[in-house]
Amino acid sequence: MARKTKYIVITGGVLSGLGKGIATASIGHLLGSKLRIIPIKCDGYLNTDPGTMNPIEHGEVFVLDDGGEVDMDFGHYERFLGVTCKFEWNLTMGKVYQSILDKERRGDYLGRTVQLIPHVTDEIISWFHNIADNEKADICLIEIGGTMGDIENELYIEAVRQLAQEEGKENVVFVHLTYVPLPSNVGEQKSKPTQQSVKLLNERGIFPDVIIGRSKKPLEPEIKQKISRFCNVPIEAVISGEDVRTVYEIPLRYDDDGLTEILHKRLNIYSPPRYDNWRKLVENILKPKDEVNIAICGKYTRLHDSYASIIEALTHAGAHNDTRIKITWLETSRIETGKTTAESALDGIDGVIVPGGFGTRGIEGKIEVIRHCREKEIPFLGICYGMQLAVVEFARNVCGIESANTTEITEDGGEVEQGVICILPSQQNITRKGGTMRLGGQNVSIKSKTRTREIYGKSEIRERFRHRYEVNPEFVSRLEECGLVFSGTTPEGDIMQIMELPEHPFFFGTQYH
Repeated sequence: MARKTKYIVITGGVLSGLGKGIATASIGHLLGSKLRIIPIKCDGYLNTDPGTMNPIEHGEVFVLDDGGEVDMDFGHYERFLGVTCKFEWNLTMGKVYQSILDKERRGDYLGRTVQLIPHVTDEIISWFHNIADNEKADICLIEIGGTMGDIENELYIEAVRQLAQEEGKENVVFVHLTYVPLPSNVGEQKSKPTQQSVKLLNERGIFPDVIIGRSKKPLEPEIKQKISRFCNVPIEAVISGEDVRTVYEIPLRYDDDGLTEILHKRLNIYSPPRYDNWRKLVENILKPKDEVNIAICGKYTRLHDSYASIIEALTHAGAHNDTRIKITWLETSRIETGKTTAESALDGIDGVIVPGGFGTRGIEGKIEVIRHCREKEIPFLGICYGMQLAVVEFARNVCGIESANTTEITEDGGEVEQGVICILPSQQNITRKGGTMRLGGQNVSIKSKTRTREIYGKSEIRERFRHRYEVNPEFVSRLEECGLVFSGTTPEGDIMQIMELPEHPFFFGTQYH
């Protein structure tokens, strides 16, 4: 008998930012120990991908191994599901319309009038089927971005309605994540926003099988009963989505409230739980023995989602070392404008991360932070632009190249005399911005007898990149003569990918993320 892919569709209601990505990843984690789970994210914007979007507006761009620039929810998918995601798993209306217009120009529609229904919805459904077939998926998780009622998501909603009709009720489950407020002046949870959100869904021909109520506290029995009655779902299918101390608790909370059993029965599947290691991870996060204070020094710090992967990496590192990571945020432009100094801002800090970024704003503040870390022997990690600026700082203050800088600032009208960081040769004639950087998984050769080699314990690794600029090869010898070590390069040795200072307690830069 041929394999039959099951589909779980996750929608959101009332307001955005409820955590559909986390909910989707958590559902996949509950089912994924023995099943092939594939996450698909549907975004309504007309961009092909989020690669050129401002991270303050959209949040972090997550880079995949295949070079795709995708929504930050894919970071949750990879961390919770243990899968390596692919670019095609992130649908955008920009991609969908582009595909349809290409087909129309080729004559694939044979003179027919191309319409939103059926042609756009058919394209979306075909995309789902192709992913399911190509990946041999047991279950596809389909997260519809945005909120019920958003006009840009209407075609996705219609497509999944048709999908359920085609695949059969036994093969498609609809999960609706909604908001259950707890007004302080009333002191009790309110179900009316959930009822109205589900009504919008019903009007489009979709009737949720499971409702997850996001609230400050677990859903009261009376509220569960009310949601069940007015939204036409069994009371056991009304799941609490209360606030938690760490998002890694969420799969465990869902399971405790019966969600795993509901999905097993509804889809006629079974996948044994995989909780032991996960419970240990959560325990280490919630009850650490030690604490360290790490400063993240960047230019997008007012929206922490701009650095979501760094935050999660610190959480994981802390959990595996039984240590709570306290994060201190430093907007480096404050140093440039004299509102603070690196010395005062980093007082009491145990380690510093200067993450990636673009442009000129805040870079002199970052360079001052890096100088302070190098001179005061504060543990330092520079990521992407952070590594490049560490090279600039070293060139200026150790090698005596006072005018050293990155030629990236010339894009904003700046002038550079000594470009110790320059554009990659492969990028010099590229004028298009979207999807044209050096992107995705690349091999990194690690030199022997370096601290990087000690840390990784191997001569070659694979990491993910997203950059246009590199350490200028013309300055490598001079930098190394002054004590900087490029401990990781491309296998060909032509691009510097890791730097370290051997005499410093911990000072590293990586071109990769």
